[in-house]
Amino acid sequence: MINMKDFLKGSGVIQPIWVFVIVITVFFSFMSEYFLSIGNLSNILVQTSTIGLIALGMTYVMINGNIDLSVGAVLGLAASLSVGLQDYGITIAVIAALTSGLVLGAINGLIVWKTGVNAFIVTLGAMIGVRGLIFVYTEEQSFYATNFAFSDFGTSSIGPIPVLAIIFLICTLVMHLVLKKTGHGRNTFAVGGNPEAALDAGIRIGRHMMINFIIVGFFAALAGVLLATQMGAATPNLGRDYELWTITAVVLGGTKLTGGFGSITGTLGGVLAIGILRNGMNLMQVPAFYVLVILGVILISVLIIDQRLNVHASKGVSI
Repeated sequence: MINMKDFLKGSGVIQPIWVFVIVITVFFSFMSEYFLSIGNLSNILVQTSTIGLIALGMTYVMINGNIDLSVGAVLGLAASLSVGLQDYGITIAVIAALTSGLVLGAINGLIVWKTGVNAFIVTLGAMIGVRGLIFVYTEEQSFYATNFAFSDFGTSSIGPIPVLAIIFLICTLVMHLVLKKTGHGRNTFAVGGNPEAALDAGIRIGRHMMINFIIVGFFAALAGVLLATQMGAATPNLGRDYELWTITAVVLGGTKLTGGFGSITGTLGGVLAIGILRNGMNLMQVPAFYVLVILGVILISVLIIDQRLNVHASKGVSI
């Protein structure tokens, strides 16, 4: 069994992001009587599940010392395929959509591995190329689900908990265990922390990087399929800016942009923090653009604090 305290801890103390989540939860519970209702909490989980799924894979990639900017475009392509291919059956459409994520992730990983080109540049190119591919495939038209079973799935629940939220939470638990309990997880930290030492230790750096790009590609595609079931449709622009929200959530959760440090529990906290802020401020009828300003300020503050802590730690100064 997983101890909840251990799940929320990092380096022996409660992770700062969870303190922040608790504080804003208490704040919004006083500001709105509807915030802690079962229906609203379910909405938060559903609203965060899409970015949350991508963030699980992005955590692995960023711990590895890389980044993937193509996830929003991959989400859009998978959503379009899952809806556009329904004439061949839902199963084939979903398999094709998920396969597209696996293939695109593998291509990104292979290029980064074999060419040594920075992942930022490779995935930026992939983001542009895949988005163009979506417009070619859809002919700039939106697709609408023709099978009601597909769209019904996105709005279904088990008891009071939406199925999309359940899928996200199960995936979170699985990815947490893989990162903490398997050789691949340990090697992911090793490669991100010190690639030269990892290579000397016999770790196949390229292989692990490629696996992590495949993982994030799969989760981006899965998020696209689930978002399409929720909407009952797919548009060519679906997934735009999702890479930015995803990276923000992962960084807020404590994963370092330089690699070698991070956790799935921290990422879950980052995803929930964004979801709670957006939902709570919406209940307070705060204009949406203020949420963006606040999140930007919080993200920059976190990065500045993290940078200062790293500088002091490197000098051996106690803070």
